[in-house]
Amino acid sequence: MNTDLPARSRRPLKGRGALSNASGRFETLQRTDLSDEPEETDEEEARPRLRTQVTPDSSRSVIARNDSPDIPFDRSINPYRGCEHGCIYCYARPTHAWLGLSPGLDFETRLFAKHDAAEILRRELAKPGYRPQALALGTNTDPYQPIERKFAITRRLLEVLAEAHHPVTIVTKSNLVLRDLDILTELAANNLVRVSLSITSLERGIARTMEPRAPTPARRLEAVEKLAHGGIPTGVMTAPLIPAINDDEIESILEAAANSGARSAGYVLLRLPMEIKDLFEEWLDQHFPDRRARVLSLVRETRGGALYDSAWGKRMRGEGPYAKLLADRFKLACRRFALDRSEGELSTDFFRPPPRDPRQLGLF
Repeated sequence: MNTDLPARSRRPLKGRGALSNASGRFETLQRTDLSDEPEETDEEEARPRLRTQVTPDSSRSVIARNDSPDIPFDRSINPYRGCEHGCIYCYARPTHAWLGLSPGLDFETRLFAKHDAAEILRRELAKPGYRPQALALGTNTDPYQPIERKFAITRRLLEVLAEAHHPVTIVTKSNLVLRDLDILTELAANNLVRVSLSITSLERGIARTMEPRAPTPARRLEAVEKLAHGGIPTGVMTAPLIPAINDDEIESILEAAANSGARSAGYVLLRLPMEIKDLFEEWLDQHFPDRRARVLSLVRETRGGALYDSAWGKRMRGEGPYAKLLADRFKLACRRFALDRSEGELSTDFFRPPPRDPRQLGLF
């Protein structure tokens, strides 16, 4: 059990999104902050500086399967567990509880890296009977989060996918994706890749508050432009749309994306499953206290009176008049800025199973 900080720390740490580090829901012991108010001491001296810790992940497989009817892919790979970007709204935060860690600060500071992911992927693609379909890279956590600069696990995965001519889709908040432009160009030449940049706000201050360690909106738009110029089909994701925080930016984000060369766009309404509810309310208290009641009221309006509804078909877009208004605005803006073009399916025609060990020669 992590004891770096009390359950409710109340003051933000520089470069971190969550304000607290409450025990995960599977812990037998729970940490509780019994103080009424923090002591009046210098903030930087009073609060410890949390550094990122990275532990090897010993997973024996890397391709995760799903049959969810509201997700447009049936397989995915996440090179990392946890995400240093620190996005307060990240729907993957509750997964850290399965590791005996907190979905709060632990999620963005205690990370796990799948160093052998490329080798494991190679073996899985080489299995007899494997049938290719588009593989989604980075669905729970960002494949280009800061530690990717050091470990390059995502790049090695792309190298295996390019060797096998396997289709792949990528969603990221980071312009680090440009590092792999050589591989992405090779994949795009055979209709094997699509990349989406997640842009939740054009306001640098709001983006930094929501996503403290992600690149600025300007850098993400620059990445869209360079990817598109390189011939890679590129889109944007405005995910999530947060009522009364960034919902007024739908049209401006899509216009900026289209001007940068994006060809498609999508969105997801704010999701607050399990521990994220408390983390998000703490975040509102700290950063948007004047909007707190309005934000939560609109969220409940789209979730049948609750803060979350996990039902298929509702969890991504919500329901009710406000949710319909967002959907209509998004659809009209996509049409206006030519972001509603159908991209078609990625190709599986060129797939060839990679050799199990590239160092071994074939018998014939």
